[in-house]
Amino acid sequence: QVQLVESGGGLVQAGGSLRLSCAASGRTLRGYTMGWFRQAPGKEREFVTSITWGGGSTYYADSVKGRFTISRDNAKNTVYLQMNSLKPEDTAVYYCAADLHGLRYPTVYEYDYWGQGTQVTVSS
Repeated sequence: QVQLVESGGGLVQAGGSLRLSCAASGRTLRGYTMGWFRQAPGKEREFVTSITWGGGSTYYADSVKGRFTISRDNAKNTVYLQMNSLKPEDTAVYYCAADLHGLRYPTVYEYDYWGQGTQVTVSS
């Protein structure tokens, strides 16, 4: 019912910034909680941040607090991840996900739809 496509990944130097986008098609994201996850080679998929429909509730992993900001433009059916002060340990494939139930803080198992991911590489 929902297709998610991430974009904006690439290669950036440590201390730099990137802005990821997640565009949805097939259905509006109205009411959905949206999240960003990342996965480095050989590691488990890791929660990064999430945002509820109205933007009133956001959550961040401790590792990205103060550096990353999640936002959404519901009119454009798009979610963003602004990443500042990037570190080499931020290198991973970044995935966006949608929870149709609109939970305040879904677990990784409660997200219903996933994008294909976009590679972010931070050089040291």
